[in-house]
Amino acid sequence: MNLRTRLYLFALACLTLALLTPRLLFATQAPEDEDKTASPYFMVDGDPAIDRLPLKSTTVDAQIAGVIVDVKVVQRYRNEGQRPLEAVYVFPGSTRAAVHGLRMRIGDRLVVATIREKEQARAEYEAAKNAGRTASLLEQHRPNVFQMNLANILPGDEIEVELRYTELLVPTEGKYQFVYPTVAGPRYNGTASTSTGTAERWPAMPFLPQGQALPGSFDLSVTLGSPLPIQQVVSATHEIEVRYEDSMRARVRLAATGRNGNDRDFILDYRLSGTQVESGVMLYQGQDENFFLAMLEPPAAVAPQDIPAREYIFIVDVSGSMHGFPLDTSKTLLRSLIGALRAKDTFNVLLFAGSNSVLAPHSLPATQASLRSAIETIERQQGGGGTELLPALRRALAMPRDENRSRTIVLVTDGYVTVEPDAFDLVRERLGDANVFAFGIGSSVNRHLIEGLARAGRGEPFVVTQPGQAGEEAERFRRYIEAPVLTRVRVKFEGLDVYEVEPQSVPDVFAARPVIVLGKWRGTPHGALTIEGIAGAGMYRRSYDLGQARPATENEALRFLWARSRIATLSDYTRAQSDDDLVRQITQLGLKYSLLTQYTSFIAVDKVVRNTHPQDQETVDQSSPLPQGVSNLAVAGEVPGTPEPETWALLAVALCVLLWLKGTGRLRV
Repeated sequence: MNLRTRLYLFALACLTLALLTPRLLFATQAPEDEDKTASPYFMVDGDPAIDRLPLKSTTVDAQIAGVIVDVKVVQRYRNEGQRPLEAVYVFPGSTRAAVHGLRMRIGDRLVVATIREKEQARAEYEAAKNAGRTASLLEQHRPNVFQMNLANILPGDEIEVELRYTELLVPTEGKYQFVYPTVAGPRYNGTASTSTGTAERWPAMPFLPQGQALPGSFDLSVTLGSPLPIQQVVSATHEIEVRYEDSMRARVRLAATGRNGNDRDFILDYRLSGTQVESGVMLYQGQDENFFLAMLEPPAAVAPQDIPAREYIFIVDVSGSMHGFPLDTSKTLLRSLIGALRAKDTFNVLLFAGSNSVLAPHSLPATQASLRSAIETIERQQGGGGTELLPALRRALAMPRDENRSRTIVLVTDGYVTVEPDAFDLVRERLGDANVFAFGIGSSVNRHLIEGLARAGRGEPFVVTQPGQAGEEAERFRRYIEAPVLTRVRVKFEGLDVYEVEPQSVPDVFAARPVIVLGKWRGTPHGALTIEGIAGAGMYRRSYDLGQARPATENEALRFLWARSRIATLSDYTRAQSDDDLVRQITQLGLKYSLLTQYTSFIAVDKVVRNTHPQDQETVDQSSPLPQGVSNLAVAGEVPGTPEPETWALLAVALCVLLWLKGTGRLRV
């Protein structure tokens, strides 16, 4: 090939590069004709007279007593600009949280919020905003995503909002874990062509560029009280200081290192002395209703040699939000999971982003060659594009199967989607076809999706927040699925009249995780509570004397926990929005027990008219930091200060011209 031919080919390659550069660099941007609000975006500074960051601090105080934690979150807002503001703030919460209280303080005035139907609460808020009254509105978008609106924050105002919730801490393998989420990651909300998004506005809330933290402060403290001596208290996510008051009480707070950011979940792990689960029954006697909680220890697991052959389908998220740390951690996890398969097992790998692909049309034997091919395929992934979860789940569930094998589907994702109810429905409807387990990867995982899939699939959620945890969680998963430790489970109350029990049927029990039953009771506590089932060694039966349980006023949280469990049963697994009866039931539960739900909201309105020109107030969306380890590829649009796509194209052309001149000898460097 002569010089002229080589130069012409080089010119053609340069032209192609110039044309494709904008498309390659900005593949995650929505087309111009699509709804821009379908995706999160970066914050853009505007009028200096407007305070774009009115949330100045978040303080968390958690009180753990046994297996119940009460959490108080105080958010302080301050308008440091020159105009009245309405602030809108989307923030995460625990998936198990029963949110039951909200208060707003303006100077010396304290306003206690009331629970209302969602539409009524929104109407009251808008009326207060238009009348110039300071008001706060707390709404739920998902069980783990909330939105706070604050109207008529005047220049110089400092407003304090206090949120209260309670949740249950269930031990697994003797380890207890308290999680406080700090940031709701950017959600992929589909496109017009795929119809896999929602009409909600909250997924379009703004984010700060990668690595940029909120200027507001974040502080957290935990008081840990236990009926047994505390053996170990650690946090893998934040640096903490632990002070023991005695063997059964400790105080934990964030260390003042400057490295304890609010861009990742705070996770506190602790163990109690001994390896046995503290089983028993808690009772609460109210004015109109009585509630109970039973925590029952399962039997030991069966021997590995008794496990039948299995088929594993690994569904791996390789979308833009997984780029970098999450995908690197997924690769480590999958190397451990795939490498641990037995010779008699079969497996397949399905990769998904905006589309999906499979390793093979049928599941492959777990030979060294096929395992190596799968790992090499996963290693080549870089992360980019959307997160079309539902088509990937449907394809995996529809794949040909061997009826003589037990199929297990393992989903690996950060969960940054808005189609959780559809995913729950899909798994629940196909539960007879496969067991579904979900691994959440990242510093701020969408636990609503991960834990909801685990409930729908009768499994256990697995969350990996750091690369070093991948191998440990893979081993825990292997131990967990070796075999159910208890099947055909029945819980019987003999001598105590119980009703409205949650869950209504107990699924198979895996691993060292207790059976949890919530419900209501009548009469006088006596008789026995018995758990029965089939374990690895045959029939299993264990009883607990109900006469030893005494109602206690400090167990009042049981009424919130029971109501939250019933709401989850109604809403997590079905598209409740399309069923008027389910909507009515959830709404009535929220109103009766003063709980935040998707159909009930908290509203607090100050009686004083403080803004005489409410029409002039500006609405500002409180920006969130990107979760630790998540890159700018997770957010549609450009990073502030990044060149336009056309600029990249011009730079590419200029580079090609320089290289051409150098190749012809006309430019000497």
